[in-house]
Amino acid sequence: MRRNRNKKGRIAGFIVIVIAVLFLSSFGGFELAAKNNNSHAKKLAVTNENTSKDKAKAKQSDDSTKKDAKLPPNAKVAYLTFDDGPSANVTPKVLEILKENDIRATFFIIGSSAKQNPGLLKQEKEAGDSIGNHTYCHDYRYLYSSTDNFLNDLKKNEDVIHSIIGDHDKTLVRFPGGSFGHTSFQRAAEAAGYHYIDWNVLNGDAEVQHSSVDRLVSRFRQTFLGQKKIGILMHDAATKETTAEALPQIIKILKDDGYQFRPITSDSYNVLKP
Repeated sequence: MRRNRNKKGRIAGFIVIVIAVLFLSSFGGFELAAKNNNSHAKKLAVTNENTSKDKAKAKQSDDSTKKDAKLPPNAKVAYLTFDDGPSANVTPKVLEILKENDIRATFFIIGSSAKQNPGLLKQEKEAGDSIGNHTYCHDYRYLYSSTDNFLNDLKKNEDVIHSIIGDHDKTLVRFPGGSFGHTSFQRAAEAAGYHYIDWNVLNGDAEVQHSSVDRLVSRFRQTFLGQKKIGILMHDAATKETTAEALPQIIKILKDDGYQFRPITSDSYNVLKP
């Protein structure tokens, strides 16, 4: 009787051991599977991140190609330029219109406006547009009282722009009101390594505070005829909403007349010099 009990006890103990081994093996399998799943998820995340970076690089490369594409000497070229921004109500509309037409433009930035709307400045750079310096304060009386004031304000704006978007063409500038008649300031800017850009076409949005779309298009037509290389002065300041409204018409006129569009780069510095 006692021998049978011992035998049954040994059998029961053996069964317990087998069950324990099976349980531990299963648990180890689950743990290994979980580790494998985590490892796969990490690899997938890295792959997706690399894919996103590759796409971003490809877009930047495509934008750069469009920006730097060479044109034949006799090509009709339009440089759309926008001063006094970025502004929260006008700049986004201008950017959207440029995107719809696959056009790169040039934005001459006021530093105080950039500090208020840094996200828009980043959007301009990401879109492949050129970024130029239009001084920090845009105060004629202060800027043109001395070349030191002028150069110091350019440098201040240069630092602001760099703090927001990093690398950009720090030499590209436009004088508030244009460089016309500011001979000593032209010389000072050139001596400091800047390339100043004016214009030979305008839409007249700076001639009155609030202009109608018809007037803007009419002034544009009056000033652009017969020129192969044109730099068009426009503004994306907060009060220039009709500039954005007139822009599609201006672009269509230029396209219909055979113009190609480019942002201002080092290849076009001298095109618009007075």
